[in-house]
Amino acid sequence: MSFQILLNLVLAVTWMFLKNEFDGSTFIIGYALGLCIMFVFRHFFKDRFYLNRVNAVIRLLLIFARELVSSNISVLKVVLKPKLDMRPGIFAFETVLTKDWEITILANLITLTPGTLVVEVSEDNRILYIHAMDIADKAEAVDSIKHTFEKAIMEVSKSCSI
Repeated sequence: MSFQILLNLVLAVTWMFLKNEFDGSTFIIGYALGLCIMFVFRHFFKDRFYLNRVNAVIRLLLIFARELVSSNISVLKVVLKPKLDMRPGIFAFETVLTKDWEITILANLITLTPGTLVVEVSEDNRILYIHAMDIADKAEAVDSIKHTFEKAIMEVSKSCSI
């Protein structure tokens, strides 16, 4: 991925030299032309086209933002009720993620979401123990994490070598 970004920057600077104009708009046009050239020749790179990964990272951030807002609203509803009828609990979440950085990102995203907290990660890094402030259904909570954060992290890390 870094090779592709560097190559795209070199193509943009080369375009600036060819045009003999050294301003931001020429650089942006050169960068866009470099993207087009690299997209045409993407099959010659051993890694997947880097904009796919950038797109996956942006989707992960948008999923986190959506979950952050919705969980803030849920926590606000629970806190503002006259009677606190929340059901706190700890549940085990088995993950399919294998790399340390993937598990760290997952644990941080879960912890940064209000109402949930990763208490511990098992020795083999396969199970995360999560405390939820209000958990009605364990299966629903597990499915929610699997289909949002875990799926998005797997998309980001697909064919990634960090």
